[in-house]
Amino acid sequence: MKKLFFGTLFLALVFVLPAPTMARVSVNVGISLPPIVFPGPPQLVVIPETNVYAVPDVDADIFFYGGWWWRPWEGQWYRSRSYNSGWGHYRGTPSFHRSVPSDWRNNYMENRWKGNQWNQQKVPHQQVQKNWRGWEKNKHWEKQNSWGVQGLKKSGKQSQQQKQQGNHERGRN
Repeated sequence: MKKLFFGTLFLALVFVLPAPTMARVSVNVGISLPPIVFPGPPQLVVIPETNVYAVPDVDADIFFYGGWWWRPWEGQWYRSRSYNSGWGHYRGTPSFHRSVPSDWRNNYMENRWKGNQWNQQKVPHQQVQKNWRGWEKNKHWEKQNSWGVQGLKKSGKQSQQQKQQGNHERGRN
């Protein structure tokens, strides 16, 4: 009788225990990208005529848009809720990236945007993460100082593009 009881118990454990163990394996799978060392939490600049923020003082492109940190690496895109960990693969290229000029970093270093003086304002990442949604909704950067670009003419085309982007990246993995 004891053998039958222990045999049944053993079989039950064999079939029951692997399921939770397997489920735990698939939870929180992150991708390990080469680390980017920050001397402290990053400061960001808003790229003119967009709601895209960039970390200008590191060699790699790191953006903040729609509540996510974004990073291209080896031809793929990754995103995270934190600038320094938890990166997950993103299928395709995020739509916001179409509005980011490839030479944005050169413009930043030269303090120029479309031939005009660009007085960038660095913003601590905590402020961006806390306020980005309201700033985007209220067109904060456009109204405040035209993104810090002197003589920048407002473009209806860019505003239309931002509306079309909507919540596209905010929920997709």
